[in-house]
Amino acid sequence: MHSESPIFSKISHDYLDRIRQLDLAAVSEKAGVEQTGGALIVPLFGRPYRVSATGILDPRGKAPAHAVKVVLCQYLLHYPAKPPRDGTWVSYKDFRDAAPLANTFHVHNEMEIAKTFSGRLTALEAGCRYCRGRNHIGDFNYDLQVIVQALPGIPMLLLFNDADSEFPAQCLLLFERRAERYLDMECLAILGWILTEELKSRVESPE
Repeated sequence: MHSESPIFSKISHDYLDRIRQLDLAAVSEKAGVEQTGGALIVPLFGRPYRVSATGILDPRGKAPAHAVKVVLCQYLLHYPAKPPRDGTWVSYKDFRDAAPLANTFHVHNEMEIAKTFSGRLTALEAGCRYCRGRNHIGDFNYDLQVIVQALPGIPMLLLFNDADSEFPAQCLLLFERRAERYLDMECLAILGWILTEELKSRVESPE
């Protein structure tokens, strides 16, 4: 069985110590997540993760990847007292502190989705449904426009144009401007990575 590295294990324990100090009822109320048995049930891309002071479990009852743990803990620990209001759609690079990770986000998420699903629009639609996506009707001129709920209060908008005789496939992942009030740039980048891997997994294992 693969074990977590010592540094990741220490970080995880530090986060859990901070989770132990949370008023779970207060966080449950303001974030709109379920509280049960000393834990919060947080939907990440529509799948329930159990977060408590004793650990974090995915829907199968297993410990998720370290990056997923970080996002869930940061989300609960820094959830704003009042929901921010700016719902303007922006690209990752448009966030104030995104510059150090902007190229990585584009290459490993947007370009990766475009490459994986070029000529496979139906497969991408199926992957978005798997991630609980819903069609978005807006002013964007794309073949596919889907909103996926990364976390409560943090939707993402996936825009995709398939390849044609003149242009390669293109993908954009947008956040609402207020997303930076919920999570830092590293965690928002991780959300992009999680979505990309979820979509790719449906191509590799569609059942």
